[in-house]
Amino acid sequence: MEYKDQMNRTIRLENFPRRIVSLVPSQTELLFDLGLEDEVVGITKFCIHPDTWFRSKTRVGGTKTVDIDKVQTLEPDLIIANKEENTKEDIEKLVRVAPVWISDIHTLEEALDMIKQIGVLTNRREKSRSMITTIREGFEAIQQAEKRKRVLYLIWERPVMAAGNTTFIHDMLTRIGWENVLEEQIRYPELSDEEIVRLQPDLIILSSEPYPYKEEHVQRYQKLCPGAEVRLLDGEFFSWYGSRLVKALPYFQKVISE
Repeated sequence: MEYKDQMNRTIRLENFPRRIVSLVPSQTELLFDLGLEDEVVGITKFCIHPDTWFRSKTRVGGTKTVDIDKVQTLEPDLIIANKEENTKEDIEKLVRVAPVWISDIHTLEEALDMIKQIGVLTNRREKSRSMITTIREGFEAIQQAEKRKRVLYLIWERPVMAAGNTTFIHDMLTRIGWENVLEEQIRYPELSDEEIVRLQPDLIILSSEPYPYKEEHVQRYQKLCPGAEVRLLDGEFFSWYGSRLVKALPYFQKVISE
């Protein structure tokens, strides 16, 4: 059987996979929600959901520091990776171990396509279709924010980095009715304090991941931009593009109504 991944690469599988290694936290959670308990044999140390898998499945390093030898000992017949989460160097080594299916996601539609394709790959078509319907209908029904706030979404300190255009976070921000102040910049630009002040955001979001922002950071940015609202928010809902999107919908509705 031949399949195309989201990088337009062709992979070949003899049968539906029985031994899967997942190198992407959000896609690991998706595999769990698709009912692939027995098939998934390896995950990364950042695949924290579900907790039962985090405690019981073999961990094969980090998303960008994959232990290739450990993956090989698991004898996978499918490895699931992501263009942004995993390194090109690791993927080039992993393709010698097993077929590697790579996702490339910047928008909700690309996330839904990934869910559909993973469902096909793993013989979970009906579950993936149902999940896609739930997510799509939820986003269509969401009540967007009444005020179109100009938002700065920070993901890292030292250097300070934020989410620009061509990111999944940007797509989530716009879908709930907010405006990304960095929509003219792509990916994750570095910012100085002076640049942040010049952007004049209405709202500064401090994401819970990948950098663990705390209350002390709220105080720092409140002092830097006294006219802005500064909030600590759950980054998983803005950046995890798998089945987490089902849970993201009520979270977004709560966030934009506050």
